[in-house]
Amino acid sequence: MEHLINRTIYLEKLKSFEDTDLIKILTGVRRCGKSTLFILFQNYLTKEKGVRQEQIIDINLEDADYRNLNNWESLHDFIKNKLLQDKKNYIFIDEIQTIPGFEKAINSLNLNKNVDLYITGSNANMLSSDIATLISGRYIEIAVLPLSFKEYMSVMPDKTSLPEKFQNYLDYTSFPGAIQFEGDRKKTDEYVKGVYNTIILKDIVARKKIQDISRLENVVNFMFSIIGSQVSINNIYKTLKSDGREIQTPTIEGYLTALIESFILYRVGRFDVKGKQLLKTNDKYYLVDIGFRNIVLGRSKQDLGHILENIVYLELLRRGYRVSVGKLGTKEIDFVAQSSDGDTEYYQVSQTAMDPNTFAREIEPLDKIDDHNLKFLLTMDHVNLSHKGIKHVNILNWLLG
Repeated sequence: MEHLINRTIYLEKLKSFEDTDLIKILTGVRRCGKSTLFILFQNYLTKEKGVRQEQIIDINLEDADYRNLNNWESLHDFIKNKLLQDKKNYIFIDEIQTIPGFEKAINSLNLNKNVDLYITGSNANMLSSDIATLISGRYIEIAVLPLSFKEYMSVMPDKTSLPEKFQNYLDYTSFPGAIQFEGDRKKTDEYVKGVYNTIILKDIVARKKIQDISRLENVVNFMFSIIGSQVSINNIYKTLKSDGREIQTPTIEGYLTALIESFILYRVGRFDVKGKQLLKTNDKYYLVDIGFRNIVLGRSKQDLGHILENIVYLELLRRGYRVSVGKLGTKEIDFVAQSSDGDTEYYQVSQTAMDPNTFAREIEPLDKIDDHNLKFLLTMDHVNLSHKGIKHVNILNWLLG
């Protein structure tokens, strides 16, 4: 079950900001485990820190029990009346983006010295410039993703046959809630389809007031089919038009924004390695969960090279890197990963580099970088292909490392 999965990375982040006056905001796609993290953290507070249950106020705004909390004033007053004056109060509010003007409520509650505030949201728009300005400097965002391969393996009773387990991880889903179906493909697919449809209908169609869902589906199908490829809005427009599905560029842009705000897609800009600056054209897009791609396009459409890229991109995000696609002259580096300390690492990802031509192609851009930062070639190969300071690592070992 989902609640048994110990999400150590995120739990440690929550613990590091515990009892500070910062509002802790967990963001991420629906069903990625934000609510479960609240349960795990509350267990830690009560069992390890001695916090009493009455000190914890836990509200899930998608629960019908809280249907009367439909504006920021009612939310504020409800919580204010529950505060214990002589104790620390730990407040957890799930899916706060459903409340118009929620930032006014959390700002006011956070003025109380005996309040420690934690909230979740499934839409990046909740931290739009206006809201971020209002709570500027008083919040920390913790971006939550579905299970990493390492987390997925942590709940597998059998730790052998890693390649087979990895194939299952790609074939099924990385959403924590699907673990309960123990590899039953039909149930897992139904679950993933339910999560996907909820996001599309609730977070995108309803919120953006989209009339023609088939147009949105056309854009989704196209974007899911080209993960890891450079693309511009104009490319999308021309391709859809040539297929007889003409959608105007402002509409396409609006749909892409909605998919990114709902954490279905991640846009990755390109970085000029020589000029040390971000470029403004031809971004790449990656998907929050390969399971979404499987249920929309079918498993026969799998392109393992780009899927592996997708998995590596998400893992770099989990590890706290700021990630770009590298450009060096006419050559491309799959990922330029910059840590919060300012260190840079370069990554090339390939299904295999055993063929000499493939190896030469993958290595060439890394070879041409003239700085002393770490360079990695990640493949599924088990033979050591390290070369001139470029470290070759098997992808599964890297993901589990």
